[in-house]
Amino acid sequence: MAMWKDVEDDEPEFAALVRRLFEANKHLTMATIRADGAPRISGTECSFADGELTFGSMSGARKGADLRRDPRLALHSATVDPPEGNNAGWQGDAKIAGTAVYAGDVDDQDGDLFRVDITEVVHTGLDEAATKLVVRTWKPRQGLRRIERS
Repeated sequence: MAMWKDVEDDEPEFAALVRRLFEANKHLTMATIRADGAPRISGTECSFADGELTFGSMSGARKGADLRRDPRLALHSATVDPPEGNNAGWQGDAKIAGTAVYAGDVDDQDGDLFRVDITEVVHTGLDEAATKLVVRTWKPRQGLRRIERS
């Protein structure tokens, strides 16, 4: 597993792009696993600070209960359409997968603070000509990989 700082140290430009996409909108989407094994999608907010990616869960929230039982999660940046008539202007979207680690109480409200141990960071976008889908994936000990699809 890795901290956000590991992504920044290993691939600073990639990390900056992913972080920009996550910080472009306040509300993100998180996937967790329900007790019956089904996926749960929840809205969330996150923070990048001191080399860590963190988020909170209000007391009694299903998201927090899911994570205490099974810490696996996926975070997704807001999804936006390309600018009208300018597919090459699309910034793409970003995803981060990992496990939630309880990090204490949320300072200003009743809830739990979690940090993310990162297993994968993905940016999906287009090539410069906007003719191919480009998926870049970073994993600890594997680094950054790029796949293009027509």
